[in-house]
Amino acid sequence: MNWQRLLAIIIKELKQLRRDRLTAAMILGIPTIQLLLFGFAINMDVRHLAAAVVDEAGTRASRQIIETLAHSQVADVRAVLPEAGAADAMMRAGEISMILIIPRDLERRLATRDREALQLIVDASDPTIQAAARQLVVMPLPGVAAPRTAPVAVLNRYNPERRSAINTVPGLIGVILTMTMTLFTAVAIVRERERGNIEMLIATPVSSVELILGKVLPFVLIGILQVTVVLSLGVLIFGVPIRGELWAIYVSALTYIFAALSLGVFLSTFASTQFQAMQMAFFTFLPQILLSGFMFPFAGMPRAAQWIAEILPLTHFIRLIRGIMLRAAELPELRREIWILLGFTLIMLSLATLRFRKRLD
Repeated sequence: MNWQRLLAIIIKELKQLRRDRLTAAMILGIPTIQLLLFGFAINMDVRHLAAAVVDEAGTRASRQIIETLAHSQVADVRAVLPEAGAADAMMRAGEISMILIIPRDLERRLATRDREALQLIVDASDPTIQAAARQLVVMPLPGVAAPRTAPVAVLNRYNPERRSAINTVPGLIGVILTMTMTLFTAVAIVRERERGNIEMLIATPVSSVELILGKVLPFVLIGILQVTVVLSLGVLIFGVPIRGELWAIYVSALTYIFAALSLGVFLSTFASTQFQAMQMAFFTFLPQILLSGFMFPFAGMPRAAQWIAEILPLTHFIRLIRGIMLRAAELPELRREIWILLGFTLIMLSLATLRFRKRLD
């Protein structure tokens, strides 16, 4: 062992690492991002669930119940409606997580105590939200004569068996597409640069747009194949229901595939090696899986984390796929998420086209 030679190699590696600014940034960036994301995202004490109230009674007691619900911190009352149809549509579109129904004979039920005074309908596709909503089973009624509590009948909609696979498998479609589409595309384009194929492309009339689309489109078929495999295994092995239209699932998946591919193309314009492309793909993958609502309830995150999550395409695809598969939502009801994904794709491809140059440097 020659310690002088060993020291020279160590110094050489440190200097090379200093020149590789992307890798050096990842050394500090990855643990910092992981700490912040896990610290903010992991919160099982879910609060401020979006809720709607169907007030069929329209009395002083019903208004007190709505006020109590609004101050409970468990729920945020988004709408007070006279009938249940509009509230059902809001839940099917993913706008709310629970519906509190106040019946017309509220006072009589409170007086006789022969049955539950209220009914709470919960979107139980996420078991964590289901558990949080059960805090409202006994709701205090300020200013109402004894009994001073209103028993609540809970109806678990979409996942009454509380099976985790029903919530997990649809989200896995987005996670798998995020990992493969973004990574494969970023690496494939950088590979052209590493192998020297860019030299040949310089002599051709192929434009930047044509080159990017030519690299992206073959992966669309791979993405569709992955969606089919996950759907088939989810139904056959885990018994995950497909309550919505199958064609709507594939339209949503295709929209997200283009968004994930466009992100990979954009990342490839910053990377000079395949290793850097993989690093950057991982750097974007981690925030998406933690903040999108796949692993932890979106409602339990701080507002700042939710704002960041709204920028990430996986957040909107998980709302799409769970809405269609589990709540039988139709595409027009989820059009906001579709437009956001299309806008994300357009922005990423435009930025990638502007940054991409057919030259050796």
